[in-house]
Amino acid sequence: LPLLNIEPEIKQPDELPQPALELTGIRVLTVDDDPDARELLTVLLAEYGAQVLTVASGAEVLANLESFQPDVLVSDIGMPEIDGYSLIQKIRTLTPKKGGKIPAIALTAYARIEDSQRAISSGYQLHVTKPLDPEELVQAVVALAHSKLIPI
Repeated sequence: LPLLNIEPEIKQPDELPQPALELTGIRVLTVDDDPDARELLTVLLAEYGAQVLTVASGAEVLANLESFQPDVLVSDIGMPEIDGYSLIQKIRTLTPKKGGKIPAIALTAYARIEDSQRAISSGYQLHVTKPLDPEELVQAVVALAHSKLIPI
């Protein structure tokens, strides 16, 4: 009988178990000019255990950055007065003690490749698009809060 070249069939589970997402002990400063978005961010991140401070403007971020000492910043881009790009550029001029090296996520409806590249080149580490995928945002916060290798 000829030998058959048959690979054994290995059954893969449909979905590998994902580690539970956990934000306990992580301080997150969020900024969005839309009240509904602020409430959603606060409830979502707190549900995963984060300590959350949510503000409505870039000026409020700058006023609270040093005293709150967040582990991660989640910032909207399209805001009046100080937009997210200007905000992160101002933050990056601060000393590390004042929050100048805080890991930051741009959370925006601007979803083109160019928008992502602009956010990263402006000083954000990650770009997450709206409409918000809650799990994607939580994973991004976990990644930034636990990573010591992210260049700032």
